[in-house]
Amino acid sequence: MKAFKAYDIRGEWEIDFNAEDVYRIGFFLPGILKANTILVGRDLRHSSDTVFNALSRGITDAGANVHDAGLCTTPLIYWATGHYNYKGSVMITASHNPKNHNGLKVSGAGVMPVGYENGLRDLEYLVENNNITPSEIKGQIQKIEPQSEYLRFLKSYVNPLSNIRVGIDCSNGMAALFVKQLIGNEPFYINDTADGSFPGHEPNPLEPENQEQIKELVIKKLCDIGLIFDGDADRVMFIDEKGNFVSPDLMIALLGHFFFEIQGRNGIVLQDIRSSKAIGEYLQQFGAEVETWRVGRAYAASKLREINGLYGGELAGHYYFRDFYYSDSGLMAALIVLGLVDQFKAKGISLSQLIQKISPYHNSGEINFKVEAKQDAIQAVVDYFASKEKPQRMLTFDGVRLDYPTFWLNIRPSNTEPYLRFIAESVNQEELRFLIQKTKEIIATFK
Repeated sequence: MKAFKAYDIRGEWEIDFNAEDVYRIGFFLPGILKANTILVGRDLRHSSDTVFNALSRGITDAGANVHDAGLCTTPLIYWATGHYNYKGSVMITASHNPKNHNGLKVSGAGVMPVGYENGLRDLEYLVENNNITPSEIKGQIQKIEPQSEYLRFLKSYVNPLSNIRVGIDCSNGMAALFVKQLIGNEPFYINDTADGSFPGHEPNPLEPENQEQIKELVIKKLCDIGLIFDGDADRVMFIDEKGNFVSPDLMIALLGHFFFEIQGRNGIVLQDIRSSKAIGEYLQQFGAEVETWRVGRAYAASKLREINGLYGGELAGHYYFRDFYYSDSGLMAALIVLGLVDQFKAKGISLSQLIQKISPYHNSGEINFKVEAKQDAIQAVVDYFASKEKPQRMLTFDGVRLDYPTFWLNIRPSNTEPYLRFIAESVNQEELRFLIQKTKEIIATFK
């Protein structure tokens, strides 16, 4: 089925999957999760109620119960799954995808992500091939309200913001449900009404056109920092006081001040294979060990748990925390970062100055190539650079990353789209331009 992806189930509603598909998913899901009760939450997309009804009907026809958390953020479902010891949960959302899309993010016991490699493949097979015989004893649907307890947890990360002006773009997504209860009414808000039609802009904060409003707000209101959330609030990204987008991976380094300096803790930090060399270099001052792993929550959250990491992050703006059941939370990350920026501002240090201290590198950002022969193209790029100079380090678990003294590059196949993704970083702008141009020339021969 087209909607089954590496990390979740997601696609265009009524095109890639429909209510009958969701009913069948619901019916077979309790068996995959080995769960008698499944926690379910949803966002405000126009199709989400339909998806919830079909999913719940499938789960209860299988004889399992549904605990309905109602409208919420994806991180709330992660937190509640761990806090209340559910053996399985589903968040109905298409995250940052357009309004006509929807999806299901599935977690197992211990808030373990359920991706294609550890459950969704088997679920897809059952949905496509097995007959349904409803249980003689149907399960029940019970409304629950974990919101107040969840907010109580997040409020432990709230600090008075006495030194900074803040701009916040909720992207008309689910962060709008909670952000003012945590950060208050002092910040300048835009797109702060949850609306599944996303009237302000598409809920993908990585796209430059979707950042324009928050950048303008930061400049107009003389803000010290801007925040922009995605549709389901599992991601957050930041704008500095000059209106510049801050590469999300660099915030992994900034978070070190909270965990290592303020809290005085020790532990491993996780980054994805696309992350800047600056992160490990900056965190050396705290004696932190940095581990690199694959892209995507299905891999990152599982890896952070495996290594008992303290926290981690991804270039896409996900930030994972041991204290959040090894899961990602845009609001938790935002609260910690705001507290840090406020403290540094009191010392006369702005966010842009902080980022300048963290990274001396020039970065290409992710560049996408639509290529059929993905592996051949990857190998050609690797062969070219590796033949010129032996890399200091080669990582091959998510595409290939080559590290050299003055630059690194990563080229990997997308797990969710028909693209090759390339990213490079160098201490020298001219060298970076060469890396990009040479890679484009090599990949062009495969189109």
